[in-house]
Amino acid sequence: MALYLVQHGKSRPKAKDPQQGLSEAGAADVRRIAEVAANYGVRVSAILHSGKPRAVQTAEILAAALEPPDGLRRAEGIGPMDDVAAFAHDLQLDKDEMIVGHLPFLERLLAHLVVGSGAYPIFRMQNGGIICLDLYPETTRPVIHWALMPKVG
Repeated sequence: MALYLVQHGKSRPKAKDPQQGLSEAGAADVRRIAEVAANYGVRVSAILHSGKPRAVQTAEILAAALEPPDGLRRAEGIGPMDDVAAFAHDLQLDKDEMIVGHLPFLERLLAHLVVGSGAYPIFRMQNGGIICLDLYPETTRPVIHWALMPKVG
């Protein structure tokens, strides 16, 4: 069982698109990562998103490749500046869910889950990247099991 954290794909500038939907390059990156994840056999039960257009579009691309049986749904409390501790309190790691959201929330949530504090980042996320968290037998906190990022370096 795992939890997957995904930063939305690269969006268009606010001046060109006030809703900041995905850019063509951002959508291409997400499609590529989604294809790799599907080819590696990643299975998710549901994909949660923040409701912002760039997160919804990212979630839709991932859903097309990963075919989550419980589909897509909007999640409350995962906005860029939302309280990670409040969200994490009710989070269940045994559901194989994917969360598509924003920075700084996702980096703070990752740190909170892994080390117990979201004060300092422990991993630099990328637009369109996936981080898989899993429970390790000897720990009570999840560990970073693997990451797929659009760019290396």
